[in-house]
Amino acid sequence: MCGIAGWINSVQNMCEKAYVLEKMSDTLKMRGPDENGIYIERNAALIHRRLAVVDIENGKQPMVYADNEEKYILVYNGELYNTHEIKSELMLAGFEFEGHSDTEVVLKAYVKWKEKCAEKFNGIFAFSVYETKRKRLFLCRDRIGVKPLFYAYKNNNFIFASQIKTILASGQIPAVIDEQGLEEIFFLGPARTPGNGVFKYIEEILPGEYAFFENNSLQKHKYFIIKAKEHTENEKETIEHTRFLIQDAIRRQLVSDVPLCCFLSGGLDSSIITQTASDYLRETGKGTLDTYSVEYVDNDKYFEKSLFQPNSDTQFINLMTDSAKTKHHQVILDNIELGKALPAATFARDLPGMADVDSSLLLFCREVKKNFTVALSGECADELFGGYPWYHNKDILFEESFPWSRSQDVRRRILKKGLLPKGEEYVKEKYLQTIKLADKLPSDTKLSARMREMFMLNFNWFMQCLLDRKDRMSMDCGLEVRVPFCDYRIVEYAYNMPWELKSLFGREKGIVRKAFEGILPEGIVYRKKSPYPKTHNPIYFEYVSGRVREIMNQKSILSELLDKDGIKKITENPESIPSPWYGQLMRAPQILAYIIQLDTWFEEFKVQII
Repeated sequence: MCGIAGWINSVQNMCEKAYVLEKMSDTLKMRGPDENGIYIERNAALIHRRLAVVDIENGKQPMVYADNEEKYILVYNGELYNTHEIKSELMLAGFEFEGHSDTEVVLKAYVKWKEKCAEKFNGIFAFSVYETKRKRLFLCRDRIGVKPLFYAYKNNNFIFASQIKTILASGQIPAVIDEQGLEEIFFLGPARTPGNGVFKYIEEILPGEYAFFENNSLQKHKYFIIKAKEHTENEKETIEHTRFLIQDAIRRQLVSDVPLCCFLSGGLDSSIITQTASDYLRETGKGTLDTYSVEYVDNDKYFEKSLFQPNSDTQFINLMTDSAKTKHHQVILDNIELGKALPAATFARDLPGMADVDSSLLLFCREVKKNFTVALSGECADELFGGYPWYHNKDILFEESFPWSRSQDVRRRILKKGLLPKGEEYVKEKYLQTIKLADKLPSDTKLSARMREMFMLNFNWFMQCLLDRKDRMSMDCGLEVRVPFCDYRIVEYAYNMPWELKSLFGREKGIVRKAFEGILPEGIVYRKKSPYPKTHNPIYFEYVSGRVREIMNQKSILSELLDKDGIKKITENPESIPSPWYGQLMRAPQILAYIIQLDTWFEEFKVQII
């Protein structure tokens, strides 16, 4: 995995921008600590920072390939999981290869098939190819959106990058936010509208989208759209197909020339990955799998059961490490350090994020990185296979709202009266736009049609927010985290699976549970869904409350936006929060932590409101 960036300007000599380009490259250093490279010509520059994982000698970038009179320059961030198949096809077409890196395969696939190459790739990626003679730039992002790709176009400057901060470092795009941006962070955050970079002028290539920038014009095209199809397999065939797709995705993602481990929470998804990976490594003689879990100091003393978090992880982790015979490491985080890491998590994400759900992952990844460069993680099964409570609660299933953020009352409570009067309307508009994306069949029942809408809501919003989190926190540590459940074949299959099969036995992810009966311990297969662990220690709440009081006593942009009395009520009576701010985990402590992240964001990025 890597960090990429580029800058096209048809009227300016980019050779004179070498110093600025180096500054931009520096902002990507954590994503690619192993190597760096810059390609510059008069009207174009491409930047690459490398985290070397596969073919360390032959995967250097920017990578150049000359074909007839055209020269192609590639910068690539990602990993292909069908490299061998594509390489074989290219060799039959007459291409020769110097190494075994997927970077070389991506470049030559573009030379051969141009934009159609995207449809051949199975992987997680964001890349760009510049054609020097034609002066055309190609941008492409993976189908699911695992890897980021932002861009901005202003005053003849077209700039793209893996991170927002890299674009801002160019000095050509101001760090400003308008009313729409404020509505994003206060009424949708930590999620954001697909394609929206929150900052004015900054946008994002969508998942499953490619674009050409030529003659000062950007043309975008969708190459991956989730379509409704008839599910023709019976229950037994569906179980077997589900098992095959998941195991095949995991095995494909175990390719690495550097050490690899797995995140293990003791939940169904991470356990499937751990068991499959461990079995594969033993079968191929590659040794014992290392696994990692996260916990907090004294959390066992304060853990409280809830609908969203019914039990703690420890006993289930022990069950899985015995089953998969892994070498397990538990990372125990200090609660005060968790709070102190909130600014670092904000800077890593370039935006206010999921509060301590972000900062804990950042600290966790720092520990994992001490011994490993690649990890596999279980994100996204819940969105695809109906794992969240909101899929199963018929009282809220048909509500016209985002199910992870049903009420805007708590968000309105922290804002000064009269501010952003159209906030609720903005959210409703985004909701309605999203459910229209759900392709349906004439034969769909009311429930089937709604489940397709729920799928698209989760896929385009909740899942993207979690993928943002995983990419930014891990890559800020120079750790590549792969997410096997994001294989596009699994996504397409799950979208068209009837709900009665997906929720087999009336259970969340019922089909996945049944598919791994006899492979995983029974206690794991039928464990109730439990989310990413958060701290329950009151010392953390005391810390974030104190920091928020300090922030509210300072004169700043944020103090002009927030209602001091509303926030004071949260610090004095955290139980007054009727529902989570976002998802399952963001309650009173996390709302306060989000305010700390907002303060960091406005101050560190010098954000101005226009």
